[in-house]
Amino acid sequence: MANATLDKLNRRRARVRATVTGSTARPRLSVKISLSHVIAQIVDDSKGHTLAYVSTVGHWVGEQIAALAKAKKVKQVVFDRNGRIYHGRLAALADAARKNGLEF
Repeated sequence: MANATLDKLNRRRARVRATVTGSTARPRLSVKISLSHVIAQIVDDSKGHTLAYVSTVGHWVGEQIAALAKAKKVKQVVFDRNGRIYHGRLAALADAARKNGLEF
């Protein structure tokens, strides 16, 4: 059962990443959720650089990633939910980032 769920997640992740890419003008906000942590990073895919990285609990990560983006003069990003459903900790992170000025 666990392998089937993991396969579905990997297929969704690949499908999303095939269409979502970040550029210098609008980098990608990539979010990874584990059992105990939430990791968010802003990535410029054209250069292959991570512009900002934050890790810990959902709502706080959203606020911090927005603050780091503002410091790097990034206002708009493309949201990469990494195959996850927009719910719970992922939604809390996105709402906190939007509330602190990040557009996606």
